[in-house]
Amino acid sequence: MPRSAPTTAPPSAPGPAPAADGRRLPRTLHPVAWWVWALALATAVSRTNNPLLLFLVLAVLGYVITTRRTEAPWARGFSYYLYLALTVVAIRVVFRAVFATGITPRDHFLFSLPHIPTPDWYAGIQIGGPVSLEALLSAATDGLRLACMLCCIGAANTLANPKRALRVLPGALYELGVAVTVSISVAPQLVQSVQRVHRARRLRAGRSKGLRALRGIVVPVLEDALERSLRLAAAMDSRGYGRAGTATRRSRRATGALMLLGMCGLCAGAYGLLDATAPPLLGFPALAAGGLLCVAGLRLGGRRVTRTTYRPDPWRAAEWAVAGCGVLSAVLLFSNAGFDAAELNPSIYPLSWPTLPPVPAAAILLAGAAGFLSPPPSRPIRPAVPAQRTEEPT
Repeated sequence: MPRSAPTTAPPSAPGPAPAADGRRLPRTLHPVAWWVWALALATAVSRTNNPLLLFLVLAVLGYVITTRRTEAPWARGFSYYLYLALTVVAIRVVFRAVFATGITPRDHFLFSLPHIPTPDWYAGIQIGGPVSLEALLSAATDGLRLACMLCCIGAANTLANPKRALRVLPGALYELGVAVTVSISVAPQLVQSVQRVHRARRLRAGRSKGLRALRGIVVPVLEDALERSLRLAAAMDSRGYGRAGTATRRSRRATGALMLLGMCGLCAGAYGLLDATAPPLLGFPALAAGGLLCVAGLRLGGRRVTRTTYRPDPWRAAEWAVAGCGVLSAVLLFSNAGFDAAELNPSIYPLSWPTLPPVPAAAILLAGAAGFLSPPPSRPIRPAVPAQRTEEPT
């Protein structure tokens, strides 16, 4: 029998991605929603130094990032924020041990460092001396709180697309936003370049350790960074970045004056809220006036930058839910409703294991609800593999 002509299966056209969990289609969440959620959670962290609550915050961050991060380069850098957090805790403990503040009879003595005498003008600060267990635990707790704040910012950088966040900035802050976006994207791209060069050297059976290996990795990484900078400069120049626009000198001066007065109003309002002896006008009235002046300055300064947005990110119920989880968590911790404020900041004396207050723990777990209230992230569309040629049997 004559053989038939070889047939090939037509490649399937990439259609819309199916729902990852059967309920919602994958899409990218609005970046402002992730930033509001992360900043609100960082605000809640600033309210407590209970180590159990702080570790619970880290667990919530890990859960949300694991379930909702994308495959973009900036979404792979959260582990480096964890390394930075550990470094912060270690530095805080070392500084507390070196610059000792003395020891009381009720402290538990651990060890003693050599004492270095200080001059009279440096009085009040002791270098070296006895170190107690309570001092190290207090330093570790303070460092852990700062580390949690850094991890919250790292979670926002991991989950939110910095390029999409640039779209929602006011026109007056566009150039500043571009600089911040580029600076945020530098670290993940450098890490990716180092990993790619290191993997290439291993495939070529090159040295993977030592000074020679470091020199062989640094040079290609710097060359890659230089080429990326040139491509970025050409792209920004082709899009008209840095143009002066149609703003006159008078409008620029008015914008600067409004922004300066607005910032002064915000500073005066914040001082009035923090100081109970300040006049009433330095509270909410000054804060509201400063905010209005800043908004007016941003609106006036945004006229000189004309931008168009292609396919703007929608703000839907999922964005409201994610942002609301973080804000509600911070409000519950600051309201002191249903729990004692001392449970958020347990005392070192007497030395005992801290307790986990149920209401603050529930508030932090509420922030973790963003992991399933947000839609699953969209996956990159991979090209379809064409079917192999088949022949009919003779």
